[in-house]
Amino acid sequence: MRVTLRVIAGPQTGRAFTFDQHETFTIGRSEDSQFCLPHDRYFSRNHCLLEIAPPQTFLRDLGSTNGTFVNDLKVETAHLKNGDRIQGGETVLEVEVSVGANETLRYADGVPKFSETLPSLITVQCLNCGIPSNAEASRPDAKLSFLCDDCREKLRQNPQPIPNYQMIRILGKGGMGSVMLARSNKDGRVVAVKTLLPEVAVSEQSLKRFLREIEVAASLRHPHIVSYIEHGTHNGIVYLVTEYVGGMDASKFSKMRGGKLDYREVVIIIEQTLGALDFAHSHGFVHRDIKEQNILVDGTYPKYVAKLTDFGLAKSFKQTGMSGVTMVGDVAGTIAYMPPEQVRDFKEVKPPSDIYAIGMTAYSLVTGAHALDISPRAGISETVKAIFEKPIVPINQRLPEVPRRVAAVIETAIAKEPERRWRSAGQMREALLEAMR
Repeated sequence: MRVTLRVIAGPQTGRAFTFDQHETFTIGRSEDSQFCLPHDRYFSRNHCLLEIAPPQTFLRDLGSTNGTFVNDLKVETAHLKNGDRIQGGETVLEVEVSVGANETLRYADGVPKFSETLPSLITVQCLNCGIPSNAEASRPDAKLSFLCDDCREKLRQNPQPIPNYQMIRILGKGGMGSVMLARSNKDGRVVAVKTLLPEVAVSEQSLKRFLREIEVAASLRHPHIVSYIEHGTHNGIVYLVTEYVGGMDASKFSKMRGGKLDYREVVIIIEQTLGALDFAHSHGFVHRDIKEQNILVDGTYPKYVAKLTDFGLAKSFKQTGMSGVTMVGDVAGTIAYMPPEQVRDFKEVKPPSDIYAIGMTAYSLVTGAHALDISPRAGISETVKAIFEKPIVPINQRLPEVPRRVAAVIETAIAKEPERRWRSAGQMREALLEAMR
């Protein structure tokens, strides 16, 4: 399935943008917007953001001066469907949801050259409770895995046992599912089991693709990357089994210490994480979701052991269609660590985006605050606007006692322009260690 945005009025009438996987799309007068409208004076620099996970499309106004309209009604957010019209100023875009004959087509401009049909509306049953619901599919006979909202929340709070593992206790709960401490029935090994709950109805093909991508990411073996053991499905729910790391994630660790850590502790944690990143990047992998919660810390100072977890998981979960649209809920905390280029385009994420995110993580661990001076309760619109437009608050303005050389290494990592950041995770790691000498 795909979503096409067609410009049907305004200076750029005739243009079309087509999406066949999870992506973001920005509209505004800024030259960095995917749809740049420099001559439409009613548009703000960063006017609105669309998140597209075919067949779903979600629109969010970014605090524009003149507003964003859907079908002539001014909106802050909107779920879009086939035939809806988006307007700001003189420009009007029409949303088209379709199933094309050529499922591999991908382009940025122009008119499709193949026949298209609307998605089929089929009935799906919740795998857990059996209650029926409707979902869009590429064909009438499609087989989809589906969990209703109530069951998804119940399973997040009380995950079901996985075959061949004895569940001990819940370690954590997140947007994608839950993590449990478990023991292998085969060899008695203590492990962590992560259950992943699809947010939308998912095809068998998408599930298989997700598992293949996880299998590829699982090939990464490094002392500072949490090791995968196995993965599979049980009653339609995907599970991953990894090594268990004692201690806690860096977010809980800093909260336990009053909200921030001594910069010496942060350097130890971050330099190990950078070593893991440098290894992964050299093998063609990008993490895409670095934050305190994804760095596990064990041991005591100065012999901390840090391990990076969930490598490639967020990317695979989104791009194989298991997440639906993610900017609907309050995920501003995660988005706040994304660099501008990742917010603009979920798909085209490269190593500099990981360097930015680890810089943001280091900044937060050192200062207990966000580098862009946004409230912990900031909504997504405010957060996205800050990512594009707000300068960072210098570390020494918050904590004068942090050595300037250490602060400079972190601040270089969070430059808005990718070319101004460290060229590699390895280079940043060396600079951080040098700053401590």
